[in-house]
Amino acid sequence: MNGYSFELITGPMSCGKTEELLRRIRRCEIAKKKIKIFSPAIDTRERGDYIKSRNGLAANAIKIEHSIQILHHVKPNDEIIAIDELQFFDSDIIKVITFLMNNGKKVIGSGLELDFKSEPFGHMPELMCIATRVDKLHAVCMKCGSEHATRTQRLINGKPADKSSPLIMIGGDEAYEARCIKCYELPDKNAVKTKKFSSMSLKLQDLVLR
Repeated sequence: MNGYSFELITGPMSCGKTEELLRRIRRCEIAKKKIKIFSPAIDTRERGDYIKSRNGLAANAIKIEHSIQILHHVKPNDEIIAIDELQFFDSDIIKVITFLMNNGKKVIGSGLELDFKSEPFGHMPELMCIATRVDKLHAVCMKCGSEHATRTQRLINGKPADKSSPLIMIGGDEAYEARCIKCYELPDKNAVKTKKFSSMSLKLQDLVLR
């Protein structure tokens, strides 16, 4: 339970990241450690000032607009700093966590390492680099049942979202599900248009040559 550490829990939607974060928080509570819990204000799935896992576990949390505000709330006697949904924080989150570690705090965080396009999400790559421990969880694929789902599938009206969709779209089980690599889908309407345009250009060029 010593400080000077940063434990990062990552993985796709529905893999149990927040549940694992809350489990570790509970262990710290049993050990009578002084804890502060933070969550990004942009995550509006829960209306109250708390974080909650899909299985119903919950804990009070301080909602934060900008990562630097975390330091305004942390007191010298706080020992454990827990941060949920790290992918939503601005770039200062790296400096904040580094500062907390250097000042003897134990930081435990969770977040999506990949966005719905299967690309690195926010500043998660840097956070994974500075973490002293990284636990990458897998989920169950909601399409084929594989136990190795590592992708977050965004759904719009029950169908895979197009690649051009906004990066951040807050939603729950109706908008996201875990998928394995085989079942993960990312339609690209722009690619289809480009392919059709290229095909038309080739046909036009063929007519000109004739």
